Amino acid sequence: MSLLQIDKMTHYFGGLRAVHNYELDIKPGQVWGLIGPNGAGKTTIFNLITGIYQPTEGKIILAGSELNGRSPHEIASMGIGRTFQNMLLWRHMTVLEHVKMARYSKLSYGLFGAFFGTPRRQKEEAESEEKAYQLLSIMGVDQFVDQIVLNLPYGAQRRVEMARALAMEPKILFLDEPTAGMNPEELVQMMKIIRNVHNDFGLAIFLIEHRMKVVMELCERIQTLVFGEVIAEGTPEEIQNNPKVIDAYLGKETVE
Repeated sequence: MSLLQIDKMTHYFGGLRAVHNYELDIKPGQVWGLIGPNGAGKTTIFNLITGIYQPTEGKIILAGSELNGRSPHEIASMGIGRTFQNMLLWRHMTVLEHVKMARYSKLSYGLFGAFFGTPRRQKEEAESEEKAYQLLSIMGVDQFVDQIVLNLPYGAQRRVEMARALAMEPKILFLDEPTAGMNPEELVQMMKIIRNVHNDFGLAIFLIEHRMKVVMELCERIQTLVFGEVIAEGTPEEIQNNPKVIDAYLGKETVE
């Protein structure tokens, strides 16, 4: 059974075709990678799926429900959590507030509860805070809970962003270059976290990444995108040895 299915998705920016006949079929629990040169359209595909842009053509189906025409917050509530290539963190909020904020769509006490501090509100807020602490602990950043997020080291900020995405209890997690800008130690740590999230939460994961070590070790299926079109799809070994991928992106030195 498909979790996320995309059929012939095409998108134009004005007269420029950014994505052409894109197709995807992710099953529950799978880890997929999307690679390709800068400007290939990888983040555009993430933005189309998550409602930031609306496809010119094609269908996007998540767990049997069509996503076309829905807003980003609707799509997030339906089960897609994501991080961003350029982290979108709220400048003056603490680490704990970031993760709690992401859980507000899960709260049900309403305006009455918010104004009058009902027992239901107190219970749900306490549960939300406990869940936030758990996620920050899993990410290894619980020691920073009361700090302003922008005061954290870069790698820790990335992990807070992932905790925020997980707080929405997604069915599938989109990671847009999760190791960008990280040093080798931070990269290894992030790979371990992604593995743990996949195993512990049973989540499907779809990631964009330029570091081949990350893609080849974490993903079971990989697509290569060039000028908005998929030129190859397969296992890490198949992609690594595909002549089209070598010529268009990897380069011979990478695979020798």
